[in-house]
Amino acid sequence: MAAGLKTIIALSFVLAIGFLLVILSSALWHNYLPLLVVATYVVAPLPNWICGRCANPDDFMENAGSAVVDFGRFVTGFLVVMGIALPALLAHCALIQYPAMAMSIVGGLLIYGTIISFTMFFQEEQEF
Repeated sequence: MAAGLKTIIALSFVLAIGFLLVILSSALWHNYLPLLVVATYVVAPLPNWICGRCANPDDFMENAGSAVVDFGRFVTGFLVVMGIALPALLAHCALIQYPAMAMSIVGGLLIYGTIISFTMFFQEEQEF
């Protein structure tokens, strides 16, 4: 599936909306703790990418390198859940307001979804 110019523009727009929501969740209530969500969602795809590169792609047996890939997926899942749970924890402890929590979670999910969509659309296909 080839990604065209419309795909790039749409994904960039969604990414900008996600960053806008997270920045507004911090700026409107004068509390910059929700910006930690951006760090977790930006770092979240890295373990999956690193562990995918560490697995041996030349091996004909699929099960041989699956432990490294599974570990990368586990750490990525942990970071995504932390991106959702961190604003909820901060709101529960009354460090941020509940509307800031909602804006931060929705913005973070938009950011992570855009990052995953970019990697899906612009993936190089491997040829033998």
